Amino acid sequence: NGFGGGASALAVGGAFEEALREEWIGEITIQFTSSAALAGLIGALSLTGSAIAFAKLQGLVKERPVLLPGRHVINIILALGSLLLCVWVILDPTSSFPFWSMTAVAAVLGIMLVIPIGGADMPVVISLLNAYSGLAAAGCGWALNNSVLIIAGSLVGAAGFILTALMSRAMNRSLANVIFAGVGAAGVT
Repeated sequence: NGFGGGASALAVGGAFEEALREEWIGEITIQFTSSAALAGLIGALSLTGSAIAFAKLQGLVKERPVLLPGRHVINIILALGSLLLCVWVILDPTSSFPFWSMTAVAAVLGIMLVIPIGGADMPVVISLLNAYSGLAAAGCGWALNNSVLIIAGSLVGAAGFILTALMSRAMNRSLANVIFAGVGAAGVT
């Protein structure tokens, strides 16, 4: 999951750099910048989120939820920052600085979203990260005008979201409960 998302982010980043270097400024379209920005955001998030999930499953990081104080506020700030940087990439494609900044912020967001999730919820999160990597590949396909990437990424994304929904339902929990609540942590009584 992570390497697929990271590869998509790097591929669109490379295409963006190439477009800037060859002075395609007049040729860079809204479709290219918007799909590149979303592929970079989702790809970086899935790369670092999958790395944390792997580390938790291998015992390299505590398998228990790591509940940082103010994590929801931090996540909202990171998500809004990523989206604002996406808008900057789309509206002003004359520099790659906003793209790489957005990718870095999204990478931190991926860590922050997965670190509070406990070991029992990891299969659901991995399935969701799989869907994210598919969406990143589809966005990369739109940016590079590659039909195979669009179709394959869409199929992986759709299958990942369906599997995620089925797994959440089988656990009798909502996906929002798994992702945002940090459940699995023992409450202090």
